[in-house]
Amino acid sequence: MSNMNRFTLVLSMLAAGLASTPLRAADLAAGKEKAELCSGCHGENGISQTENVPSLAAQPDLFVQWQLIFFRSGTRKNEQMQPIVEQLSNEDVRNLGAYFASLPPAGKKPDDNPDLSQKGAQAAVGRRCASCHTDTYAGTKAVARVAGQREEYLLKALHDYKSGVRAGGGMAAMADVAYPLSEEEITALAHYLAHL
Repeated sequence: MSNMNRFTLVLSMLAAGLASTPLRAADLAAGKEKAELCSGCHGENGISQTENVPSLAAQPDLFVQWQLIFFRSGTRKNEQMQPIVEQLSNEDVRNLGAYFASLPPAGKKPDDNPDLSQKGAQAAVGRRCASCHTDTYAGTKAVARVAGQREEYLLKALHDYKSGVRAGGGMAAMADVAYPLSEEEITALAHYLAHL
């Protein structure tokens, strides 16, 4: 099954599940309690201290929800995430999305290589990254916050998109953007975004 067909199937399943669930406002306290399961890898208050594990603090609500749904459905695979997300209800997903979105982002890191950041900024403009991730790269709706994300995680994510290991939402826009990136551009982009 192609990534697009899987994405469509997941959307259909989510819509059917949510249609049968009365919508209620997300419960931040319940999200915080459920997030205790996440803190071992994603860090206290959603700020990861673990290599290749993303920070979740200040990620857009819908982005977190969609990623959890992708993991839960098996569309996105990760050995550590699978057993956790299998236990999550739709209400848990809503609460976790709202909770992580409510947290402040990680503080800005000092830039130890401004020349590399400049190259990354040029690559971001050339690839029109801001057209989805916003001018501040804070993300919006179902699009990830990439500003201040862990650098090695950004490298991994860009490589995964480029190789097709990971598919994104939005008609696989990330795969289309990442595929033509050179190794130098990937390195520069990851460095630039991590230091915003």
